[in-house]
Amino acid sequence: MKPLLVEFGMGSSLRRGDYTQAAKRAVQDALWHNSINLAELFGFDKSAMRITLDVGVQRPDLVDAEALRAVFPYGEVTVNLHHGGLDVPRPEGEGNPTVMANVALSVGFDMERADG
Repeated sequence: MKPLLVEFGMGSSLRRGDYTQAAKRAVQDALWHNSINLAELFGFDKSAMRITLDVGVQRPDLVDAEALRAVFPYGEVTVNLHHGGLDVPRPEGEGNPTVMANVALSVGFDMERADG
């Protein structure tokens, strides 16, 4: 699959230290800022979308990939979790850090299948 579109997003969990919630908010940030009708533009059904989601957080082992897949209303979603993002300690030095997540999502279609 060759990516036709790449979107970026950032999300945070301010007090709970919830890496999945921060990542979900980053996905929503990326998705909710576009209105491109990519499937229609290329004559595909939306279910044919191939979406690759790369997520960067300090604790990728604490991210629920299935919860991230559930954000997408259609398409085949591959989730790749990476060490990245940022944990910002509380100013008072106690409690959970503010968790910041970054995502890049790439959208494409199986163009070879469409040509064949």
